[in-house]
Amino acid sequence: MTTATTVRLGEVASINPKLPQRPAPDDAVSFVPMSAVDQGTGIVSDSETRSFAEVSKGYTTFLDGDILVGKITPCFENGKIGHARLKNKVGVGSTEFHVVRPESGRADARYLLHMLRQPWIRVAGERRMTGSAGQRRVPQEFVADLKVRLPSLDEQRRIAELLDRIDTLRDTRTRALNQLDELSRGIFMEMFVLDGPSHPVASVGDIANRSKGSIRTGPFGSQLLHSEFVDSGVAVLGIDNAVANEFRWGERRYISEDKYWRLSRYRVYPGDVIITIMGTCGRCAVVPAGIPLAINTKYLCCITLDHEKCLPEYLHSYFLMHPVAREYLNRAAKGAIMSGLNMGIIKDMPVCLPSTSDQRQYVARRSEVRRIQEVQQRALGELDALFASLQHRAFRGEL
Repeated sequence: MTTATTVRLGEVASINPKLPQRPAPDDAVSFVPMSAVDQGTGIVSDSETRSFAEVSKGYTTFLDGDILVGKITPCFENGKIGHARLKNKVGVGSTEFHVVRPESGRADARYLLHMLRQPWIRVAGERRMTGSAGQRRVPQEFVADLKVRLPSLDEQRRIAELLDRIDTLRDTRTRALNQLDELSRGIFMEMFVLDGPSHPVASVGDIANRSKGSIRTGPFGSQLLHSEFVDSGVAVLGIDNAVANEFRWGERRYISEDKYWRLSRYRVYPGDVIITIMGTCGRCAVVPAGIPLAINTKYLCCITLDHEKCLPEYLHSYFLMHPVAREYLNRAAKGAIMSGLNMGIIKDMPVCLPSTSDQRQYVARRSEVRRIQEVQQRALGELDALFASLQHRAFRGEL
């Protein structure tokens, strides 16, 4: 364990300092909106250069090398905390930034950045927010009063370099996953949109299984009350199971088996396609094989397909990628009194329907990409765990 002192952040960094020298009106400055801060990596994109005269009023000013902390909800909770490494000496950006400027010779900017990006700080900052709903902000005093374990400057740099290295590997994995997503999209567009033949158009109702209730949503109102959820039993699926556009277990909800038998018409089967129809409309997933006994809620529309006409993986991709589907879903959701869809809208949705042979070919190619994605995702998960462990140990003096 290395020797270190513990200080307030405000003792080794200026919080929201003024510029040491005001730029001339014609001086080039870097313009940094909140969207330029990557919440995943802490990288600040610096692509806009303006004259200082254009942005001298109504914005926050800072210097190259400062740390920017998004102070308003949900930016702070989402980790909009980045290191401004700018093309120009001076930056100008959102008024919703707190600016942290490390004191030269005492604190390393990368060390402080990693300290500020610790998950517990986001939780603590959220508790200290002030203001009304939607306009709540982390006060400057919270940032200034944060306790920092401060080893020597060389030791800070060593720790920061180690964390940077792991962070770079995480970023590389994330970019690879994004490229694989683009590859899947490219395969779909190539096969069914750009160069493929025109396909007959059916509706979701046409390609659903002929059995009663093959397209379903609910239960509604008093059919299922929140008070009827129990700790175990039959699973109840909601938006959180499809919001990532792939099936994931989120919050676990259950009903008793007795209750299930009164709601069994809402049962979800492996291979069903579920699509969100309230809140984040249009997110969807294919229900995996091996799912335990489960029902959906009124926030999902569940579709059991006639596999002689349409494969679940094709419909899933169609919902997410095909221009006809995207335009239909966007228009239908915005046209409602509240942003939302309903079962009738989903049932009438047009589906460009290639042959099942072409669908199977697409599914095979998509499955190969997914296999590679799963490998990359596991590797990213291991890096995330390693980073979290090192970050935790670094600021406890255990590295």
